[in-house]
Amino acid sequence: MRWLRPLIAVPALGAALYGAAIAWLWLRQERLLFEPSPFPADQPLSQDADVREFMVDVPGARLSVAQLKLPDPRGVVFYLHGNSGNLQRWFVGLDAFRELNFDVVMMDYRGYGKSSGRIESEAQLRSDVRAVWNAVATQYEGRRIVISGQSLGTALAAGLSAELCEAGWAPDLTLLISPYSSMRALADEHYPWVPSRVLRYPLQTVDHACKVKGPVMLVHGDRDELIGHHHSEAIREVLPHCQLFLLEGAGHSDVHEHPSFRQHVATALIGLAGLAAPELAAAVSYAASGGTPTAGLG
Repeated sequence: MRWLRPLIAVPALGAALYGAAIAWLWLRQERLLFEPSPFPADQPLSQDADVREFMVDVPGARLSVAQLKLPDPRGVVFYLHGNSGNLQRWFVGLDAFRELNFDVVMMDYRGYGKSSGRIESEAQLRSDVRAVWNAVATQYEGRRIVISGQSLGTALAAGLSAELCEAGWAPDLTLLISPYSSMRALADEHYPWVPSRVLRYPLQTVDHACKVKGPVMLVHGDRDELIGHHHSEAIREVLPHCQLFLLEGAGHSDVHEHPSFRQHVATALIGLAGLAAPELAAAVSYAASGGTPTAGLG
């Protein structure tokens, strides 16, 4: 029966290699999900006089935060960026928000930019987001609140909005740009051979979006090669009152450059600001010319 041994050994070797690959993914998946870039601690992110930088202390780390701080803003856009780069890449194009008189607050996740530490779990990531929000929240009591996320940040933004709704402080708008219905669903598309239980970051955007009581706006490119627009459509199916803007010809990394994207976002903020018709037309024209501050998705 020696001839049977190779036949038995081949599948056994395949099973061992598969098991080793799954174990590697379990232990090292942060390297696949998060692509941070460091930034020198002594180098300012912006030279603008109305931009302030500060750190928020959380267990085991300090988080870098940038804030466009206007004298008497109508509200704030609290923005959670994608999985790559740092605030130097994302905290740009602020003139449109100055024009509309909205502050902007962005954070770098652990290990990104000037933030210390490293991401170890979804619970930790969500706790960090809430800590940064809590650090600025009192500044915006009685003002318009926009919670926004792009790509990776959409699940975090939906989760924060759901938490605020539960606490009785529903955001005036939750803006999700190129969202995924869940990281598990996205992983199943890109890595169908990997059991879903291996993923330690399920990041359920749709489940949290269902708990958001205020307006929700989705923006997605119809040529998004990384996160297909069917993810936004899946969110809309369970959240029929939300708005979905599907941008013709826009992909994943260039959706922010689409003129319709800038116009939709500007119109939403203008509606919150309650500007008169002449001001609205001027502001939409200004933002559509290229001023909205979002960088390419990572």
